[in-house]
Amino acid sequence: MNGAGPTDTASWLRSGEFRYGALLFVVALLALAVAAPSSALDAGEWSRVGFFLAFALFTISIGYEQPAFGYVSFDRVAQVSSILVLGPVDAAWINGLASLLYPWHRLRRGVPLHSVISASLMNSGLMTLMVLAGGYVYVGLGGPVPLTHLSLATFAAALTSMVAMQLLNEAGMLTLVSIRGQSVRDSLSLFDTATELTAGLIGLLVASVWMRMEGEVFLLLLAVLLAGMLALKRFAEMRLRLERLVGERTAALQEKTLQLEQLAARDTLTGLYNRRHADAFLERELERAIRLGQPFSIALADVDRFKQINDGHSHGVGDRVLERVAAILAEHMRDSDLVARYGGEEFLLCLVGMSEQEALACCEDVRRAVERERWSRFAPGLQVTLSIGLAARRQETTTLALLHHADVCLYRAKNQGRNRVAARRVTESGAA
Repeated sequence: MNGAGPTDTASWLRSGEFRYGALLFVVALLALAVAAPSSALDAGEWSRVGFFLAFALFTISIGYEQPAFGYVSFDRVAQVSSILVLGPVDAAWINGLASLLYPWHRLRRGVPLHSVISASLMNSGLMTLMVLAGGYVYVGLGGPVPLTHLSLATFAAALTSMVAMQLLNEAGMLTLVSIRGQSVRDSLSLFDTATELTAGLIGLLVASVWMRMEGEVFLLLLAVLLAGMLALKRFAEMRLRLERLVGERTAALQEKTLQLEQLAARDTLTGLYNRRHADAFLERELERAIRLGQPFSIALADVDRFKQINDGHSHGVGDRVLERVAAILAEHMRDSDLVARYGGEEFLLCLVGMSEQEALACCEDVRRAVERERWSRFAPGLQVTLSIGLAARRQETTTLALLHHADVCLYRAKNQGRNRVAARRVTESGAA
């Protein structure tokens, strides 16, 4: 048995779930106290109490786990049949008592005591109120107690009572789900609702033959009905296992799809976005900048004398250089920006919302970071620098025009001695 310390106990008593269960239980006790004079049982009918209490406990035990709020059972069979045989008040306290007693077996499975108490109070309170309300709906519509004959009017009264009980049950469980912070939508299940309404119809059948058949025949019918409930329970469990399996497979497939999408958009060596993804990003952000009238800059960065690095130090060293340059570029980008490997040793920087001066300062920071990197750890005497061509949008309306200006500036940086940033001159035209 798992206990709770003083601090845990105080926290549990303040929890919304315990307070909700305690409130339902107190309200149920008050409702029973008010309705007690309507009890129809006398001293000679306690055998019925024993039967319906045992029947209620048994039908509660025939259930299956529900992912949202824990458990769905066939207790509606005992609830409906006891309403039709005993009346609303006696059916309410008998089924409430069964719901109060049932959760305590979970202690043997290691469920904490505070969880058992919360479940016991909430289940008992909700079931008592639900059966009492449903019973009064049935009686109010003219339903006879005990049920001696089943007419169309009686069936309609019983069915309306079941629907009322189901609505109260759904409202109570949705409140619990909300208190737990779970998704209300995920807790709604047409299958579970249909199962409980079907259990109610079985309860109607049990009550309708209660007074008509000999004891042995009634017990045989009851055994057949219980076998059907067990089969339905088995089907529900198989359905839930299938849903979980489908959910797991779907999640795995979505993860694999995401991985494939990332692979399709990423450069395998550097991990940066590839040219295909960069072109789509550039089109989208340029259109957005034009529509909103915001600044937008791009830069083409090229590793200086990269062929000499490959020839003089090996292609392996060249790959490590590209990986490290890519990491430096990514470190200097904001979340809204993009850096991509655009060619062999060429990188594209999309600087969203940056003015030309801000973009120039960013490119200078990147260039200096590459220059100051300790490249000799990759190969003795190795030095790596970047040349960068920067183009801030002026009048351009196409990515082709903007890329052309960035490419022109990159070649100017190369021709001026490399390891520098070249931006567009003031006199340059905005045309391609």
